[in-house]
Amino acid sequence: MPDGRSRPAMHHVTRRLLWARGLRSVGQGALVVAFVLYLKDLNWTAAAIGLLLMVGTLAGAALSLLVGPISDRYGRRRFLLVYQAALVVGTGALMADRAGWLLVVTSALLGYGRGLNGAAGPFAPAEQAWLAQAVPRAARAQVFSLNGAVGFWGMGVGSLVAAAEPLWQRWLPGPSAYEPLFALTLLIGLINYFQIASLREEAAVMEPTRPEDLPAAADLQRRENVALAALFGINAINALGVGLFAPLLPYWLAVRFGVGSGAIGSVFGISLLVTGVASIANGMAAERYGLVRTVVWMRLAGVVLLALLPLAPDYAWAATLYFVRSILNRGALGAQQAFSVGMVRERRRGLASSLNAASFGLPSALGPAIAGQMIDAGELELPFFLAAGLQLVYAILFGSVLAPLVPSELEADDA
Repeated sequence: MPDGRSRPAMHHVTRRLLWARGLRSVGQGALVVAFVLYLKDLNWTAAAIGLLLMVGTLAGAALSLLVGPISDRYGRRRFLLVYQAALVVGTGALMADRAGWLLVVTSALLGYGRGLNGAAGPFAPAEQAWLAQAVPRAARAQVFSLNGAVGFWGMGVGSLVAAAEPLWQRWLPGPSAYEPLFALTLLIGLINYFQIASLREEAAVMEPTRPEDLPAAADLQRRENVALAALFGINAINALGVGLFAPLLPYWLAVRFGVGSGAIGSVFGISLLVTGVASIANGMAAERYGLVRTVVWMRLAGVVLLALLPLAPDYAWAATLYFVRSILNRGALGAQQAFSVGMVRERRRGLASSLNAASFGLPSALGPAIAGQMIDAGELELPFFLAAGLQLVYAILFGSVLAPLVPSELEADDA
């Protein structure tokens, strides 16, 4: 529980990474609403959209597996610069040409429509490891919760911008109406490139291992590996559940209730803005009640709301259920990220972040393809029920299996 003492000033790298995430999330928030609707206006079916999102998620997860370990050795800054440059070039190319192959490539590399909460796509492991390096363990739950909140706020603003798309449809009809949102993403990419380029990355300080410490270090690494393997498997269950409903949710709402980007973007935007506040509250709750307990209870409440969502009789009810679930479930994201980077020592945090990202990305890639087939077949409720069941299993395993595996020696790391 906070003791009222003043906290140390936030590291300048931490502040800059938070700003970059906030700006990046504005563009992502606009496209998480607009991208699948853009593809729908291009006459893509739900199955085809689901397949595209699957390919993109698989590619991003595979790349993220490489980024973390390499960034541990060669540094994190350069990976973020590569991502921002790719975002600018790829978005500009997509604005110039709507070719199917280009949609596949840019979606795979840049994560369009996947709700990344401001993370740097497949290069997010480098970003998380760099942030963890600049934050002491005692403050990590709070800072990562703030990091999540900044992403949610930006996504909320972006979703509200997407909700205004009907206002300019008379001048930019059809798929062209979404071009200002791509232009916004491109501009943000440019700003963030120069913002990150102005930072200097400090080398991680690591204590040398003495010969007499080698057996203990080897034992600690083995226990870290067991914990990371459990993290991968348990996260994969949650990820498959998320993939079954989240990426295609705007499409599902449009099919089920006949609503467009204005109604969907407004609900997404407001819920994300409130979720940002919930993320900070979750960070405070994690300090007081424990990180694991906070995550588990928020997840269990989210399971109930997710199971009720497809039973909503109208859009107002569906929007309300989504709104409350988003606040509870997504608000715990920062605490979960703080947990994952705290499972290992500094020298392996890029690896931990990569495994965390891959454990989400690889299984969640299957979800949109499966859900797209179900929706096209008229099974509009089944994806939500399956997703709720998987997330219930995840919440139970997170508290009962994963948390006890974290090596006790790491509790004092960077305190």
